Amino acid sequence: MTQALEKNSVVAVIGSGAMGAGIAQVAAVAGHTVRLYDTRPEAVEKAIADIVKALARLVEKGRMGAAEADLARERIHAMRALDEAKDAALVVEAVVEDLDVKRALFADLEGIVGPDCVLATNTSSISVTAIGARLKRPGRLVGMHFFNPVPLMALVEVISGVATDKAVADTVVATGAAWGKNPVHAKSTPGFIVNRVARPYYAEALRLLLEQAGDPATIDAVMRDCGGFRMGPFELMDLIGHDVNYSVTQSVFNAYYGDPRFAPSVVQQELVNAGFLGRKTGRGFYRYGDDVVPPQAQAESAQQGAAQATLGGADPVTAALKARVGSSEGAATIFLTDGRSATQRALDEGRPDTILFDLLLDPVKATRIALARADQCSAAAWNAAVGLFQQAGFTVTRLDDVPGLAVMRTVAMLANEALDAVNQGVCSAAAVDIAMQKGVNYPRGPLAWADAIGLHHVFTVLANLGATYGEDRYRVSPLLRRKLAANPTGARIHAQ
Repeated sequence: MTQALEKNSVVAVIGSGAMGAGIAQVAAVAGHTVRLYDTRPEAVEKAIADIVKALARLVEKGRMGAAEADLARERIHAMRALDEAKDAALVVEAVVEDLDVKRALFADLEGIVGPDCVLATNTSSISVTAIGARLKRPGRLVGMHFFNPVPLMALVEVISGVATDKAVADTVVATGAAWGKNPVHAKSTPGFIVNRVARPYYAEALRLLLEQAGDPATIDAVMRDCGGFRMGPFELMDLIGHDVNYSVTQSVFNAYYGDPRFAPSVVQQELVNAGFLGRKTGRGFYRYGDDVVPPQAQAESAQQGAAQATLGGADPVTAALKARVGSSEGAATIFLTDGRSATQRALDEGRPDTILFDLLLDPVKATRIALARADQCSAAAWNAAVGLFQQAGFTVTRLDDVPGLAVMRTVAMLANEALDAVNQGVCSAAAVDIAMQKGVNYPRGPLAWADAIGLHHVFTVLANLGATYGEDRYRVSPLLRRKLAANPTGARIHAQ
C-alpha cells in the first residue's frame, strides 16, 4: 500500500491567493512544515495573517484546540525566493491559470528541488499533460486540484497526465487522505471529473429557462426542494459569476471539439454581454441589494374538498410517493416523468387527463412537488391532482409541459455524463460519485441516483429526450446500454 508523505517532510506552496493560502493551512494542520511563496512578498504576509484568523475562528468554534492552532501557525513560513523550496518533498503550484506561466514555474522548480520531490499543480482546467510536457522528468508532475474554500471542501481531484508515474499519483492520493480530504483519481481530460460532469446542472437549467418551463426562482426552488440540491442552478451561477461559468463551459465545449453535450447557452451569453455577472455586479438572474425583495417561486393556490386522482406506475419513486399520498380512482392519472411531455404521453396512451410529476430525492420528506399537465388535461383533473398533493403536505409548483421536467432531466444527464466519464476511463464509478458529493455538494452521487431511479428509467428518459429534440446532446452512454443489455431488469452501476 502506498504511503503518504511523512509528516516531517516539507511542503512548498507557490501562490498565496485564496487557494494557495488554503492549501498551506491544510498542510500545516496536517503536521507539515509549509513554505509559502508569492512574487509579491506582501501577498504572503496577508495570506499568513488570514490563516491565523482562520485558525482562531476554528478555536473559537471548538473545532481545534488552541495549542494545535499555535503549532500549525508555527509550521508556516514565508519564502523570499523559490530556491528556499530546495528541500521540499512536495511542491503545490496555485498560480494564475495560464499554461505558459505554469510551464515556466515548473521548469524553474525542476532545477531547484531534489530528484524525489513531487510537483503538483492545482489547475482546474489546464491539461496536466501539457503543463508537464517540457519537463525533463514529467513523470513526477501530477494534478492536485483542491476546491474553494480549501479548508472546508473535502474533495481533491488527483489528476494523472499521460506521463505521470503511477507511484507519484498514488502517493498524492494517500497524502490527500492523510490531510483529511477525500481524494479521487482521474485522467487528465477536459474538465477532469467535476467540471465535466457538472455541466448538465447548468446547461439543462438554461435550456428550461429558454423554453419557458418556469422562471429562475421557480426552477431553483424545484431543484432545491424536490431534488435536494443545496443551491438551485441560477442562484449558483450568480454566485460563481457568469463570466467564469460561461468561460468554463466554452473551454470544455471547445476542448471536446464542439460536442453538443457541452454547448454554451445564448441565455448566459446575453447576461455576460450585458455585464450582468451575478452577485459581484449586483445583477444576474436575480437582482442583489439591501432593498431588493427576492422573487418567490410559483405555487398553486389551495384546492378545497376531497381530491381523487390516480398515481400510476410501479417505479421506486412512485411507490414511495403512494405510501405518503395514497391513491384513489379519479379523473387525473399522474405519472413520474419519463422524458416525454405530458401532452405527448396523453396522446400516446389515450389518457387526456395526464399529469406528470418531477423526480423527488425523498418522496417521504419532500416539501414541494413539481407537476406538469397535458394540454388536453381538464381543469377539474388538474385541480384534483393539485389537491391530492396539497392534502399530503406538499407545496405544488406547476412547470410548463417541457420534456423531462427539471430534476429528472438534469439528474438523467448528470448520470449519463458520469457514465461516459467512467466508460472513457477518466475515473471509477465510485470516484465520480464521491467527486460530485464532496466537490459540489450534490445530495447523492449521480450514479447512485441512477441506481435508485432504475437504470431502465434513466435510459427511457434520455431516449425520449433525444427523440423529442433530435439532438446528439441527449445520446445515451454506451455504458448504460451495455449494463441494460447484460441485465435488462436489474442492472446497477454500484454493486449492492
